[in-house]
Amino acid sequence: MKMWQRGHRSIVRGSRVLLVSLIACVAPQRSTDTVIYASGADLESGNPLVTVHPLSRQVQRYMLFVTLARYDSSLTAVPYAATRWQWSADKRALTLHLASGLGWQDGKPTTAHDVVFTIDAARDLATGYARATDLADIDSAVAINDSTVMLHYARPQFNFPLVLCELPILPAHLLSSVPRRDMRRAPFNLAPVGNGPFRFVERRAGDHWTFARNPSFSERLGGPPRIGGLVIVVVDEPTTKFAGLASGDLDVAGIAPSMASLVRRDASLRVLDYPVLFSVGLVFNTHRPPFADVRVRRAVDLAIDRERIVRAALAGYGRPASGPVPPDNHLARKALPGHDPRIADSLLAAAGWIRGARGIRMRDGRALAIDLLTVGSGDNALEQLVQADLAERGIRLTIRQVELGRFLTEARAPEKQFELLVAGVPGDLSLAYVGAMFDSRQAGGALDYAGFHPRELDSLFARVRDARSAAETRTAWLALQDALARDVPVAWIYHSRGLQGMSARIHDVRMDLRGELATVARWNVGDGPRTPAPLASRP
Repeated sequence: MKMWQRGHRSIVRGSRVLLVSLIACVAPQRSTDTVIYASGADLESGNPLVTVHPLSRQVQRYMLFVTLARYDSSLTAVPYAATRWQWSADKRALTLHLASGLGWQDGKPTTAHDVVFTIDAARDLATGYARATDLADIDSAVAINDSTVMLHYARPQFNFPLVLCELPILPAHLLSSVPRRDMRRAPFNLAPVGNGPFRFVERRAGDHWTFARNPSFSERLGGPPRIGGLVIVVVDEPTTKFAGLASGDLDVAGIAPSMASLVRRDASLRVLDYPVLFSVGLVFNTHRPPFADVRVRRAVDLAIDRERIVRAALAGYGRPASGPVPPDNHLARKALPGHDPRIADSLLAAAGWIRGARGIRMRDGRALAIDLLTVGSGDNALEQLVQADLAERGIRLTIRQVELGRFLTEARAPEKQFELLVAGVPGDLSLAYVGAMFDSRQAGGALDYAGFHPRELDSLFARVRDARSAAETRTAWLALQDALARDVPVAWIYHSRGLQGMSARIHDVRMDLRGELATVARWNVGDGPRTPAPLASRP
């Protein structure tokens, strides 16, 4: 072990005991062309109709299935499973021509009927697809023949629907018999059958998912992957991820910002720093005290020092947020993140919360004490910094950590019981995630954490849908963001940047706004400075 690592011997050794026992059962004789990828949480599902977890969505889009179109590196929609398309003269019908020779991994062919099933299921609100509103203008989807689909729209469209770059095609013969409201419980979700460059091999809950190269994947769509397989292992501790990278047990792992400099010093590793569409905020339960009072929500929003959080918790790998839309998106409302403890104090006082003798705010003999729901992972630096900021304002915050499944159950419950939760929200270029959170037409959906659906927001979402030009669309989105900033159903904290540690033996990797796995089919494994021994031979 190198001189620079000596100070970290206890971290590496203590974490490797857990890591080796975790990975040994995954691939005791790991092939040299198999990549081991660490995820902080278990994959949510193999079904894109019911998934919001960002890495799960990428596995679906880039590995298990194919989409009709995809983003190129400049984020322009280009043909993929639909090799070409054309609009009708009135821009109310879109005809898509599918690639030939694309098949499901159970031997059935992929046809236009699968596309029609997928689109119909996704736009049915009973399914709960997070981007259903992006398909709301579709009147019907029709299979003209096995290789041609026509989408009929209720009104003229002025852009190619970007949701078709993000909604994978699903097998109608395996899912059409599942009632839409039961889609979240379909057995397919945990044993998916795909048509993409990788095939599903096995899953062990809370431990790992294994995928292997699909050797028959269409050459027209890129051909089989260059790597033999990808194993996604659940490793939530930052020190364990670091230990796995240092020892060679892990090939790719998200790293804590504080460890980036250590990884960079190891010649057998490298660091990837890249933009991501992922934002983090505090979601208020606006249906019960104390956050039914907008003054208290605004006070919490103003009490948070976002610059300190980005600096201390993220080592600068992020940007303070003033709303749900990152500032480099042309649809973003231009506003600086707020931090004004003086106004926060005055709002709390106006709401009747007065500091008591011990500094805790009281009203009617009751302390202002809040439970913060979060997914248990690492040291929860963000949560602790928020806790400290609120303590300075006289608010007592208790951090309650749970595993991801429990968190999602509580966050998505029709009757919200939590008081405040930390949510990481995966974004998209068309801002469909904002609708999935606040549009009443998607109430009860996968991102409806806040349950906040006032009539004003519904009318503003209607303005967005009715916009007939880019200028009208931007004006409508700005008005909607103004309303959210005024009502504060969410105190947005930061917009993320991705940070991954990677073995130098992995080549041809590009990570960008499309995601970490956008180029996974083109990844290559070569001889790096160190070739790890087989996992089974490790002590």
